Amino acid sequence: MTPFPQPHMDAVAPRAAAVPVFALITGGGTGGHVSPAVALAQELVRRGHARPSITFVGARGRLEAEAVPEAGFTIQLLPVRGLRFRATIENARVLWDALRSLVTAFGIVRRLRPRVVVGVGGYASLPCVVAARLLRVPTVVHEQNAAPGLANRIAVRLGARAAVSLPRTPLPGAVLTGNPVRREVVELRRHPAEPPLVAVVGGSLGAGTLNDAALGLYDRWRDRSDVAVYHVAGARNLDACAQRLLALRRAGDALRYELVGYEHHLDAVYRRAALAVCRAGASTVAELAVAGLPAVLVPLPGAPSDHQTRNARSLADAGAAVLVPDGECDAERLDHLLRGLLEDPETLERMSEHARGLGRADAAARLADLVEDTAGVRA
Repeated sequence: MTPFPQPHMDAVAPRAAAVPVFALITGGGTGGHVSPAVALAQELVRRGHARPSITFVGARGRLEAEAVPEAGFTIQLLPVRGLRFRATIENARVLWDALRSLVTAFGIVRRLRPRVVVGVGGYASLPCVVAARLLRVPTVVHEQNAAPGLANRIAVRLGARAAVSLPRTPLPGAVLTGNPVRREVVELRRHPAEPPLVAVVGGSLGAGTLNDAALGLYDRWRDRSDVAVYHVAGARNLDACAQRLLALRRAGDALRYELVGYEHHLDAVYRRAALAVCRAGASTVAELAVAGLPAVLVPLPGAPSDHQTRNARSLADAGAAVLVPDGECDAERLDHLLRGLLEDPETLERMSEHARGLGRADAAARLADLVEDTAGVRA
């Protein structure tokens, strides 16, 4: 009898066995982890690494399970989940899944023998980077936020090289690369729609404050045909928001208001939008800057080290965004703020120029430099 049950491992689009793996990219959970991971993979392919030589490992049931195959890459999924901050039977199951995930990750890394493992944070990252260090596979971790996550802190202590998005991020020996942005965002050219489109995006998990404010805007703007709203509510919030929107609608409403749960192609939204209302996660802020999209940023309260406020302030201080604290974000405040911005195209254009001035369009290339150097393929 074996000491462990056979670890469960999901695979999407199995990789061709004959192609040696160059990079195993691991982590995810939210768009803030997945977007830079995909951007790195795209950059490696652009440099001539075969697409099948880049594979991902993520967590089952999380965003990466769909987003990575959507981007054209293979992913294998672990059952790892997050602990709750109290003693529960569920935590015992989580710890068991974490052990199974570590065993599975060890088997994946040993079988594939990648030239380098890249951790981007999130639940699946820690088992793979630990397995990589135990098997002496060169390892890089990328930290998107000013406050490093647990997986990346442990990885660096185990000898992984670190890349960071922001100056003064406390990871020893870290290389400042910026936060990689997907090539679709780097290459887009904005063509704002008519009537002006306001994109309300709460991130991959949605945001209750933004959902409430956006639906309140519908009630205030129902008679308007000179503006449109594209509302990304988060998949888990879609049904509730759809019911609330249905209750708000009246015959004769003029407002064009589109509600979706998740948007895989935010670059298309950035291209059409006049401005965005969103949280201030690291990837969101990086994409807004590179795209040159003016924004109203509502930082997530309680984020570690209040990093979202710091992210938002970096754009607001440069004149690229307006910062609104979560507790002050409601339909009345947004109505007043958005009306003023939409009626002032010159201000929106200045905000766009300031945003582009902050963008790090070469962040994926900088991170790819470090990955290739760590793998020993650069001069």
